[in-house]
Amino acid sequence: MSNQDSRSEVNAGGAAKQPAQIIPHKTPIPEQDPRTRRANFEEVSLGYTLEMARKEAGRCLNCKDPKCVAGCPVHVPIPRFIQAIKADEFGRALDIIRSANLLPAVCGRVCPQESQCEMHCTLGKKFEPVAIGRLERFTADWTAKQGRLETPAAPVPTGKRVAVVGSGPAGLACAFDLTKLGHQVTVYEALHEAGGVLVYGIPEFRLPKKIVAREIGVLKKMGVEIVTNAVVGKLISVDEIMDQFDASFIGTGAGFPKFMEIEGEHLSGVYSANEFLTRINLMRAYSSPEFDTPIRRGERVAIVGGGNVAIDAARTAVRLGARETIVIYRRSETEMPARKEEIHHAKEEGVMLEFLTTPVRIVGENGHAAAVECMRMEQGEPDASGRRRSHPKKGSEFLITADTVVMAVGTNTNPLVARSTKGLNVNDRGYIIADQHTGGTSRAGVYAGGDIVTGSATVISALGAGRKAAQAIHRYLTGAPEIVSL
Repeated sequence: MSNQDSRSEVNAGGAAKQPAQIIPHKTPIPEQDPRTRRANFEEVSLGYTLEMARKEAGRCLNCKDPKCVAGCPVHVPIPRFIQAIKADEFGRALDIIRSANLLPAVCGRVCPQESQCEMHCTLGKKFEPVAIGRLERFTADWTAKQGRLETPAAPVPTGKRVAVVGSGPAGLACAFDLTKLGHQVTVYEALHEAGGVLVYGIPEFRLPKKIVAREIGVLKKMGVEIVTNAVVGKLISVDEIMDQFDASFIGTGAGFPKFMEIEGEHLSGVYSANEFLTRINLMRAYSSPEFDTPIRRGERVAIVGGGNVAIDAARTAVRLGARETIVIYRRSETEMPARKEEIHHAKEEGVMLEFLTTPVRIVGENGHAAAVECMRMEQGEPDASGRRRSHPKKGSEFLITADTVVMAVGTNTNPLVARSTKGLNVNDRGYIIADQHTGGTSRAGVYAGGDIVTGSATVISALGAGRKAAQAIHRYLTGAPEIVSL
């Protein structure tokens, strides 16, 4: 492809002209065949080849006022990195992305681009939007394959020390930016492996652990210390941390299990989605007997919920050998919060979806789950989120046979850190109260961000919160009046 064919021309006013011939549809991404991937935990989407990436980058209009950037929670300079791909300058493309996002290989795989950057793509007004996420993933993977994983240049040390509690997306982003600003950062992680929800919550077939480790490896090369098996609130408190550090950031997420409080949730074979996915993802329960982590391999598995976690659990159950896997969701498919691509993949893999249905109790036999009693739902007026409310239909009870039930109905905040920290204000749901622009809390020098503040949200929004807090912490430590360009 020539440069003339692959670039948008720019007129005298600076606005990009449309390519001579617009390709209306996204470049398809290669995937494992559904019949094959049902039996393995290898990544489903195989990524763009070089030629595919060039072709897809060529669809970008290089808009003068790129709405896609405004739709990205961390404001990645999207047209700039895509123009670099067009010019075969992949290292520069990675540098452009990393100016805003530490985890391009992760976000390119798991972010809901369809409701963020791609939703605002100008091309998407008439055709399919540019596949921004796929191009972001390609850039990170291609440069890694070429061995280009340079560590950012070391800044002048400030002599200040910052503790980051939690190694999920918010904590990693905060640590990355603080390190680039010259501060010495130590990350405390409660589990035995760094990455937070990226390693315990997202299945291997959607986000391989080696990808997370690769991204975290950049942080370690920059000099960030990561202390695992460190349960803050038990082994060490935030108060004790503040005796040793100049500031701290709390990014512990919202991973406390949530149940519906219906009859039968105590039965054997009933899991929270957190426990089910953590056993499989982080503790390698799928690899037996190499890893001796117990997990029930159900014949008929029912998953309650409609988000990404529910779909992840359902697709995981398929790979564990379930004969039938059913997702039970109280609204229609239109209202499902899960990514459309993940729902599509689940259907391809044989997952059944029972819409407008809600559980009312779990039926047991000899102490084990045997079935889920459900009711049909009917839809009413939209609620505050814009989704239509659903109401139970009287007399519509029926049974879904299931020997394993996974409750994926959301999460609560783990109260451990907040309860053990003096003077740290929380709201009535236990989430830390923090300034939305700075992450500042009621404790001087203590900042917070991500799901521990907002409740469950996206990886990229947590990254954004970590970056904002890093800037505020830098100003707190140095007296810098303005945001620092990184």
